[in-house]
Amino acid sequence: MDMDSEQINQKSRSRRTHRKSRLGCGNCKKRRVKCDEKKPSCNNCLLHSISCDFQIPSSRSPSAGSTPPQRYQFRQSKYQTLAPSPSQDEDNCRSIAVQCDPPSPPTSHLVTAPGGGISLEDLHLFHHFTTATSSTMANEAKDPQKVWQIHVPQWGMSFPSILHLLLALSALHLAYLNPARRGTYTRQADEHFMFGVRSVTAVLALDTLNSQSCQYIYIAAIMICFAYFARGPRDGEYLVFNANGKSEWLVLLHGVRSILAQKSEEIFTGVLEPHNESPGLDIDMRAPGLDEELSRHIQRLQEVREMANPETERNREVYVGVVDNLVECFEEAYRRRRTGYHPTDLMPYAMGWTFRLPDMMITKLEEKEPIALIILAHWAILLRYMRGCWFMERWDQHIVLGIKACLPEAYHAWVEWPEEIVAYVP
Repeated sequence: MDMDSEQINQKSRSRRTHRKSRLGCGNCKKRRVKCDEKKPSCNNCLLHSISCDFQIPSSRSPSAGSTPPQRYQFRQSKYQTLAPSPSQDEDNCRSIAVQCDPPSPPTSHLVTAPGGGISLEDLHLFHHFTTATSSTMANEAKDPQKVWQIHVPQWGMSFPSILHLLLALSALHLAYLNPARRGTYTRQADEHFMFGVRSVTAVLALDTLNSQSCQYIYIAAIMICFAYFARGPRDGEYLVFNANGKSEWLVLLHGVRSILAQKSEEIFTGVLEPHNESPGLDIDMRAPGLDEELSRHIQRLQEVREMANPETERNREVYVGVVDNLVECFEEAYRRRRTGYHPTDLMPYAMGWTFRLPDMMITKLEEKEPIALIILAHWAILLRYMRGCWFMERWDQHIVLGIKACLPEAYHAWVEWPEEIVAYVP
């Protein structure tokens, strides 16, 4: 026997024996390839984006000789491997999302488990956001960059929290448009909201914000705020204070305020750079009553300002400062209302006021101090003029009535004006 034959025989004798499995999926058998038998879908089927036999329950398995119908599947999404594990930042996530109804157990449509891919349900949500929801987030006529329609969906492809929050907002919008399916869409929104918040807190914990990631985080924070509003008012929760404890809105408020304080110049660049409008353009002369309306609001605010004067020097300085800033917000908001405004155009003035609140004012609101609550009730008037935006509906009335319920009866007369304004239905 020559040397070559001996080597061949040695290799044959050393070949590892193995048991042939007949439990592989039908697709692998047809293709005559080894199946790893992983369930609910083997890796070969995942790789080729086809439905695996393992996903079909045995009780419903096709009869012998029949070919199961092929269902279209989507490949695994890249962001699945980027999402933090459920144990990361669980407390931070729960502290922000607690005011939403507790999320249901994860359903099959969620794109969180490796191999799951993006589902048809999520694709439907994504499509709805780009074709419908995005146009409700901003005044398209004054958004030449099309931030919400183009850039936010693009950013979602590389930043998991934005994608999850985008899907959450879309689901909430569909819940608003389809009351009969509100429960289904709200559960989807809660699940995506939870993962979106968890991803944001994980990134913030790394403390590695650069010029691009800080824009992503800022947009994600704004989307969290929008989703919070879109979920609708909850009993006892009045944004800056809670009738029964700590306000969850404050977590969002502090988060956005912190990002703006650290990275404001880097955030508002590129597509997020503010669009300068020429003063005096598009003035709506059909609303001459706006000047008189604004004057009445300012008069009422000046009366609240005078009421704060007897307070201690430190409290008086805080109250006077927040009232003066609120007057400026009203003036800017009415200037915008004269230009054929979109309801979201008032968001910088309404939400901007809450972001600038001094810590002492927030403390007074948490303590349900009457003067602080009265000032907040007058601020809620600005929300009245944002009702045209689907995710801001009912918040103005909810806050004013909640404040009145927390005030001693002796102070009820001070919130009659806000109560009258938010009760008006055109």
